[in-house]
Amino acid sequence: MTLELGLDTFGDNSLGPDGALKPHAQVLRDVVEQAVLADDLGLHFIGLGEHHRADFAISAPEIVLAAIAARTKSIRLGTAVTVLSSDDPVRVFERFSTLNALSEGRAEIILGRGSFTESFPLFGLDLNDYERLFEEKLELMAMLLRETEVTWKGTTRAALTRQRIYPSLSQPLMAWVGVGGSPESVVRCVVHDLAMMLAIIGGDARRFRPHVDLYYRACAQIGHAPRPLGVHSPGHVAETDAEAREQLWPHYKKLHDRIGSERGWAPMQRTQFEAEADHGALVVGSPETVARKIATTAKALDLARFDLKYASGPMPHDQLMRSIELYGSKVVPLVHDLLA
Repeated sequence: MTLELGLDTFGDNSLGPDGALKPHAQVLRDVVEQAVLADDLGLHFIGLGEHHRADFAISAPEIVLAAIAARTKSIRLGTAVTVLSSDDPVRVFERFSTLNALSEGRAEIILGRGSFTESFPLFGLDLNDYERLFEEKLELMAMLLRETEVTWKGTTRAALTRQRIYPSLSQPLMAWVGVGGSPESVVRCVVHDLAMMLAIIGGDARRFRPHVDLYYRACAQIGHAPRPLGVHSPGHVAETDAEAREQLWPHYKKLHDRIGSERGWAPMQRTQFEAEADHGALVVGSPETVARKIATTAKALDLARFDLKYASGPMPHDQLMRSIELYGSKVVPLVHDLLA
């Protein structure tokens, strides 16, 4: 299978030419322009993360994806991720079946619990129900994706009896589950017969090989054919390794330290950043360096898709656009050559 290469962004607040943070409205418009460039370059996918906090502009990714759909021709449009635990599966299905119709079958969805929890109190949900909310809602979502009439009963929403949901899917909707690394999450993908997207944001990607092996074993035991496997990892592309690291470092540190201050992490040191770039999940460097790292990861984990999270912290729009340009025009053909 030819490796598909895509992009992910959370719509990180970015710096303007004056050095000040842009308003959310401009960041959202910039994301649309970034996606249009990705489509022009022939990239396979653009994924928008859902967040409900001040440092990320995208809280309603389907709306932004609809704007992108109107200005693009072939790039597939999805989320990275949809926080299913704090949403209603029926409404999620309706929004994505609408997007799929408008884009002529280009919609995808990556379902997950998310790495932030702001949506739970925002929408009146109890974090004590974290596991139950996701398990029940994922079960219902998997049924909605496959069945014309759905009958379902659980504890987290009203039951459904032979319920039809509109608009119905005129073309299949590709669905993934975002997996952070637990074996239970891997098996859950197989049970619900959904594709698996590994979020590898730290450490050597090859340490996830046992999860891939578990996925294959579970498919064999349950009797499901393996679905595509994907990876989402952060990174940045520039003309040279040195330039890429110098551009990314201050913004990556700012993002890490802001989140770390909420979670009790120590401030990031430059040595940690360099180690992650050299041997970990951070895919940063020249097109040649980035291509080698992606190809190595793809071979090690049997990937069908690699998505580069190209925005990390308040990087300026022009640097993000140049990174996308190099990724699409140079990294992609290099990766395909290496894998061939």
